[in-house]
Amino acid sequence: MARQDPTTLLTPEMVNSVSGLSLIAKVVVEGFMAGINSSVRVGPGMEFSQYRGYERGDDLRLLDWKMLARSGRYYIKQSEIESHVTIKFIVDASASMEHTEDGLSKLQLARAIIACLAYLAHGQGDAVGLFALNENETKQVYPKTDQKQFQRMLFELLKVNAQGKWPKTAVSAKNIQGRGDKELLFFITDMYEEGQELTHFITGLRTPRNEVAVLHLMGRAERELGYQDQVTFEDLETGAKVKVDVKRARKEYLRALEEKTTTIKDALLHKGIGYHQFQMDEPLGALLAAFLKERKKIR
Repeated sequence: MARQDPTTLLTPEMVNSVSGLSLIAKVVVEGFMAGINSSVRVGPGMEFSQYRGYERGDDLRLLDWKMLARSGRYYIKQSEIESHVTIKFIVDASASMEHTEDGLSKLQLARAIIACLAYLAHGQGDAVGLFALNENETKQVYPKTDQKQFQRMLFELLKVNAQGKWPKTAVSAKNIQGRGDKELLFFITDMYEEGQELTHFITGLRTPRNEVAVLHLMGRAERELGYQDQVTFEDLETGAKVKVDVKRARKEYLRALEEKTTTIKDALLHKGIGYHQFQMDEPLGALLAAFLKERKKIR
């Protein structure tokens, strides 16, 4: 039976329903894990009595994260179940996340991303939770491990609307941070900020007890300024409009974009915060590898 192509599932209809998001997550994660399984080879000196390659259908809680960190390969350590962690997904729900390319907005893409990562995390026994912020509302689904949590998260995620600005007085980072020792906070955003309000919020999330990672969403058009002739741009958060001669502006725009992105990345990495730029036309499976890279940092 042919495997479903995940790219065909990324449509507005699919990302706007719980059943659609569930299907996207299942197809992407199982395809990713099947790829891992096909590439696994037992190396010299491997103890066959302790390890074997991951196989489709295996309980993800049995993955050996320490072996993954050492070898970059995925094995089941049959004698030990790795301890679980808490995963919190934080969504920038300001109006700029309505930026749309190829029929899909950044917020809609964020739904699909969170569905995939939560499916993977929940399947391995991690507690998963959701926070979404803009100046008009704060949505919170506190982490749990029960069987209904994944569907509950998707249902609440569909209620999140991209509107307004990032709140001037955002929910305190202390209200999102947990008191446990093993926690990963994954922030999905376009990093659109007037000053450094997002950067300050993100760096405030980091503590010695947790790991924080940023997923920076960027569209091809905004990354390359891929428009022709004169274009009128509208700021989705303020409504301000400006007419731009793309041919004249492209070089300076790309220079400023590179400078801004580098500044943000350096500021986050300096604070020990992971940074991953994800282009809207990339395959979702690439994010699972980035997520696991952050997950394995937790001890």
